[in-house]
Amino acid sequence: MRWAPLIVTAELCAAAVIPPRTSSCVNPVKRVEWRELDAALQTQYIDAVLCLKTRPSGLGLNTTRYDDFPYVHTHLDKSIHTVAMFLPWHRMFVQVYEQALVDCGYTGPMAYWDWTLDTADVTKSPIWDPVQGFGGNGDPSIDPWTGSSKKKCLVDGPLQGLEPAYTMGGYEPHCLARNWNSGVAFPGDMFAQHYTKEAVDTIHALEDYASFRYRLEGGPHGAVHSAIGGDMSPATSPNDPLFFLHHTQVDRLWALWQRENPGVRNMEYAGPKTQDENTAEATLDDIMPFMGLTEDIKVSEVMEIQTPGLCYTY
Repeated sequence: MRWAPLIVTAELCAAAVIPPRTSSCVNPVKRVEWRELDAALQTQYIDAVLCLKTRPSGLGLNTTRYDDFPYVHTHLDKSIHTVAMFLPWHRMFVQVYEQALVDCGYTGPMAYWDWTLDTADVTKSPIWDPVQGFGGNGDPSIDPWTGSSKKKCLVDGPLQGLEPAYTMGGYEPHCLARNWNSGVAFPGDMFAQHYTKEAVDTIHALEDYASFRYRLEGGPHGAVHSAIGGDMSPATSPNDPLFFLHHTQVDRLWALWQRENPGVRNMEYAGPKTQDENTAEATLDDIMPFMGLTEDIKVSEVMEIQTPGLCYTY
């Protein structure tokens, strides 16, 4: 789906939970940019991603642990996008995914993709490396813009041949696909102008949460989803493991914004509670649903990252 500025694209047997909340956050883990991981940890990270495809669903589905994430994300689509809950809900979603990777043997920190480093030519980012990255674009011989029903399946990298279980239509195993907007299908260069350092700095300068969330979600966040395309475009975007590096970067930008004025911003929360036109104002007591992926919790429980339930930093 094509993206336009300030329009967000779509994007148990025993419930999995994060580590028990303790009375303090001691030695918070520092999350790092993908390029800061050494080659061994990069490989271990991707191996853990693939491991999730071998683990049973934690939701009691007939699919895998890997597929739990797009399943939940798409079912909650309208509750977690273009609303105040967008940032805190995805903060917790990434935290649960990080724990799933740890359960699959990953020993390093959660990584983010700082796309502002790559806007000179996003197609040359190390994130696409076929050995130490996530592989590149989908099959160049397929042009879905002509109306073809074929997917642009990945042609290189460690995720080639991976089959996510769900699409927006429900259970529909398919190849992992990407369809870059790299200036070929229609004008543009992966919408890079919307997530440059300058664009991010403009958003960072906003003073209130409602404006910050709105511009971050509809600007850089939406642009990157649409720039990658394929499985990253609809609400089942967690089909692509890059979703989590992307959303860790989004969380990082929020955390850095909060750090500018923590006394206010660590508890500043406002905006629409739902997508309904006459919706109530969101509050910190609103409950974030996770459909069994983890326990449902209040927004207030994830507003600070160096607290017992999260305990990480950037």
